Amino acid sequence: MGLLDNKRHPILSGVLLLLILVGSYLIVAIPFKVMEVIPGFTDIRPVMLLQPIYGLFFGIIGCLASAISNLICDIVSDSLRWSSIGGFIANFLGPLVFYLFWTRISKKDFNIRNAKNLLIYCAVTLFSALVQTVIITPMVKLIYPDIQGTLFALSVMANNTLFPIFLGIPIIILLQEELGLHPKTKKERQ
Repeated sequence: MGLLDNKRHPILSGVLLLLILVGSYLIVAIPFKVMEVIPGFTDIRPVMLLQPIYGLFFGIIGCLASAISNLICDIVSDSLRWSSIGGFIANFLGPLVFYLFWTRISKKDFNIRNAKNLLIYCAVTLFSALVQTVIITPMVKLIYPDIQGTLFALSVMANNTLFPIFLGIPIIILLQEELGLHPKTKKERQ
């Protein structure tokens, strides 16, 4: 098959996939780093639409790509701070929530084409955003007490909820139905 053949070159294909995902993340993220809500700490982040996609379609490699990419964005935009450790952890756990829900908890394959599944997706998105907010906000507030914590937390929640719902859903449908990419599901892991 080639370098992306998991059976012949599992480590090389994993590293190559990780690099592709990191590159994709950076292409979407870097142009928006100038749209700051709190200078040096938070900005408007359409790239958050990739978190459910990375978790659902690429599993642990997608989660790692999200965390590494966020750290690279902090470095490139000169906003690397001690709180970036919390950002790394949160940006790993955000996609992991989606991955774990549909591979460990849900009894059905991932599909957002009906109202019930769409509501479940939105609930998982809210939970993922809450997990990230609870990790990042206290770390930023502890290290930088002059930051307005409520505004910061609302910014994190908004970025991690609105973009995955309003931009992520159409892209997920496109990936599934037009490109034939299949999310990782409980059935695939058995």
